[in-house]
Amino acid sequence: MKGFTATLFLWTLIFPSCSGGGGGKAWPTHVVCSDSGLEVLYQSCDPLQDFGFSVEKCSKQLKSNINIRFGIILREDIKELFLDLALMSQGSSVLNFSYPICEAALPKFSFCGRRKGEQIYYAGPVNNPEFTIPQCMKEVQNGEYQVLLELYTEKRSTVACANATIMCS
Repeated sequence: MKGFTATLFLWTLIFPSCSGGGGGKAWPTHVVCSDSGLEVLYQSCDPLQDFGFSVEKCSKQLKSNINIRFGIILREDIKELFLDLALMSQGSSVLNFSYPICEAALPKFSFCGRRKGEQIYYAGPVNNPEFTIPQCMKEVQNGEYQVLLELYTEKRSTVACANATIMCS
């Protein structure tokens, strides 16, 4: 059964037009997490491939160390890998964040240095800035945020891109 699931996953990533992802159609919306008044959804903004991402525990207070799962097949070698994140609410910037994930002299993860065609699957902790989603606090109950995430190489080639929505109630 694992072999069939892996084959289906690979087929979906390699041939997006057959799986509904290509040909001008948008990728499906995925749930990152959903728990007690907080829901985080994302959709790949890369026209060529989708990827998998989830967070172990959904929290309105983004802790400094969270557990994630991330999976993708690389279309580019990654000597260096960077993450840009932009958090917006009602058209205004709330947070902009850039982070080097893989640097040539300082690889932080085991997948740093992987080559085109290889699969990255990471399940484990990541360090991030501690951040409370303002409108998700008790004083203000409802809020919606848009997030743009981009992973890219030292050549500025996109590895993964996502449009996400954070909804608080």
